[in-house]
Amino acid sequence: MSATALSIPEQIHQLNDARKLVLSDVKHYPNVVRGIVPVIKGTSALELRRWGADFLAEAFATPALPTGEKETMQPYVMEWLESILNNEKEDIQVLRSVIQTAASIYPLAMRWTINNSYDKTTWDRMMAIKQRILQIWDTSGASVKICCVKFAQRVVLAQSVTSGHEARYGGTLDVSLDKVPPNHQLLSTPSLEAEGMGLLDRMLGVLHESSDALVVDATINCLSILIRTRPGTSSRILNALLSFDPLKLADGPMTSKQKVMVRSMEKTTRMLLIHLSKRDPHNPMVPRIQQHVERMMRAVVDAFDGTGKKRQLEAPVGEAQGVKRQRLIPAEVTIPPLGPGPHSLADVYALTDAAGLKSFDISQVPSPLIAKLAVSTLARIDPQLLDKSIAAVRDRLQALAAAPAPEINANTAPLGVDDDDDDYEPDFFQAEDAEQILNKLDGAPAGSHEQAAVEGALGLKTFNLPQPPQLSPELALTSGNDIVTRVLDMTKTMDEPGSKKGKAGFARLAASSGIRESWLTIVTRLATRSSGGLEGPLIKGEDDPSHTPSLSENIRDVLYSYIMEDFRKHIDISVSWLTEEWYNDKMQSKTGGDQPMHYEECALRLIDGFLPFVHPQDKVLTRFLSELPELNDTILARVKSLCKDPSIVQLALTSLLYLVMMRPPIKELALDTVQDIWTEYEEARPIATKYLTKYRPAFIQAANEGTDNTTAVAT
Repeated sequence: MSATALSIPEQIHQLNDARKLVLSDVKHYPNVVRGIVPVIKGTSALELRRWGADFLAEAFATPALPTGEKETMQPYVMEWLESILNNEKEDIQVLRSVIQTAASIYPLAMRWTINNSYDKTTWDRMMAIKQRILQIWDTSGASVKICCVKFAQRVVLAQSVTSGHEARYGGTLDVSLDKVPPNHQLLSTPSLEAEGMGLLDRMLGVLHESSDALVVDATINCLSILIRTRPGTSSRILNALLSFDPLKLADGPMTSKQKVMVRSMEKTTRMLLIHLSKRDPHNPMVPRIQQHVERMMRAVVDAFDGTGKKRQLEAPVGEAQGVKRQRLIPAEVTIPPLGPGPHSLADVYALTDAAGLKSFDISQVPSPLIAKLAVSTLARIDPQLLDKSIAAVRDRLQALAAAPAPEINANTAPLGVDDDDDDYEPDFFQAEDAEQILNKLDGAPAGSHEQAAVEGALGLKTFNLPQPPQLSPELALTSGNDIVTRVLDMTKTMDEPGSKKGKAGFARLAASSGIRESWLTIVTRLATRSSGGLEGPLIKGEDDPSHTPSLSENIRDVLYSYIMEDFRKHIDISVSWLTEEWYNDKMQSKTGGDQPMHYEECALRLIDGFLPFVHPQDKVLTRFLSELPELNDTILARVKSLCKDPSIVQLALTSLLYLVMMRPPIKELALDTVQDIWTEYEEARPIATKYLTKYRPAFIQAANEGTDNTTAVAT
């Protein structure tokens, strides 16, 4: 079937298979590149062009492919690059990848032209690509400009002279004007050097013309390798950096975005200058670099921290600069007299006639604030004013004490008050409420009920709190979920595992301490043991649509989400949870009945959650399988499914080999899984054969004999 008859997803799938092939063996790169260029031409679908641009950028940038192979590949993609760049309506993502590919190809094309001076077509096409990219540099957005800056850096590296004493390590960056013969037919050394210096000036002009922090940071990051590998450009670059002012956006009020941009540009410039001074500490420019770095840091701090400060005091107009201001003498404070009575205690200590201050309720102010204000006020008060106020209050108290007692009018005096009984102090008892009175009535004679009723009428009325609303199952479930979520959030701020270990084992106390492990043990046991024996039996083939999730199921969901936030960091929590599930299932199976089992379901859910994110060097799978309390065919089948990806085959088989060596009870089951991998996945056979040869040589021998017989029959 032709490629045109295939749909876009099918073509992408075939292209991905080709990419896997070249990643496994780089010698297939030239054939694959020549084969895909007609598929990703300018008239192809956007998805195909994006895939092809990304693949070519990766192919010419990978260090795994030798430089000689890249040189032979670059003539095949020149025409495609030129056609894509000449399309003014091309997709931005495709354009970025094409410019990155051109940046990787430019040194290769120059070295190809140096060694093959007869190939004028390739160099002319490369020149057309360069001119088009330099035109795009002026009119494109920030993301495309960054790629253009990288292309300009490669051009400057290739069209400048390197130092003779510098050790070279090969690669694409070793192309320079030193390699160009004096009488080359296509390359003119003076013209190329002048063009390279012009591009360098254009890059340095970004520091003074652009206000986009992304473009400026990208340009500064590209200057480091130029200084290191092309010493002839170092003085020009260093002068531009020392004259660069990241505070050019700080002329007026700045937004939060502008502040972040200024800080980013200042930090990138500072890090580059510090790196240069550390690389050559004896350079005469080091003191100047240090002064510029300190001045730039201080300017940024003053610009951001001084925005909210008050202006300095300006001298009044018309006054002489040398005339001192006159000292202001505070007005004399007058304390008003107490006046006729009656008086309250607040009136005695009131030193002002202001009605607003007298009516202010000081109890509304928090006590710590009052204490702080009192201490600061007493520390700064004038001692003479304080003595005067104390004397005024003392005089008031003495005047009130010396005043005669008011006469009592016999006609208006309350009953039972004797003129001579001044020392009478009534006893105050707390009034009894109705419940206390009823309790007394239970043991009192019948004749005292009327008296108790009168006493109850004189006491305070009984106050009863309203009955709380009835707790519904849905409300209880929601509250339980919130509590568990808060507990897990709290554990994130506690000590990490390893700082303080608790007692291990099923019999450990969950709340023996307030450390992280104790709280996590409580949550896992709430999920596993809280509903043990209370769940209904399983009925196969039936699904209750009215079933509402229980608290245990919701806690399991919260635990799963918490673990998957960072499964490598929370792998110990997942093992502890599954161990509790396994233990609870064993206890439930001893009680009899068809109780639901959760261990295998939770284990498979966790494996399916983190398996798509493991990488070939990941150790989390091996640790997870080795610490699980029980393994079965279903769990190991998930491990077997990893072999669909050739890059993860080594990890899957290594984890199974660890189980064979360190867990004898599961040895045969793990070997069965390795045997199934050998049978189903041809890419995994070399590694699986090595393991099976040691532990199951009979299977390998029978497989080899079967292969020989099949070959003989076919012959």
